[in-house]
Amino acid sequence: MITIMQESEGKTLVVKATESLTHQDYEETFIPCLTQRIGEYGKIRVVFILAENFTGMEPGAVWDDAVFGVQHRHDFEKLAVVTDKRWVEWATKVGACFMDGQVVVYPPAELEAAVAWAKLP
Repeated sequence: MITIMQESEGKTLVVKATESLTHQDYEETFIPCLTQRIGEYGKIRVVFILAENFTGMEPGAVWDDAVFGVQHRHDFEKLAVVTDKRWVEWATKVGACFMDGQVVVYPPAELEAAVAWAKLP
């Protein structure tokens, strides 16, 4: 499940993923929010928080993420991923090679720092 967090404002979208992400999460929530902000601001900033109970992504969500990421690789100014899962940190670093913007991984204890970094000009 994906939730839009109250810290979202302007070109910065803060989302929290819990349990397993699905195609429906991307189609109904995440992609529309990203698309709206890209349309409004051009380059956007995203803070992606993976909750302690995050278990992964269904195949449809993986595909949605990959397709959207490739199509919009020039539209992300900053991406902060907040996680304590090493496999996510590794995957984020690999994915960063395909994006123009800055990509940083923060541990959960530094969530506020991740949001602050994303919002800095």
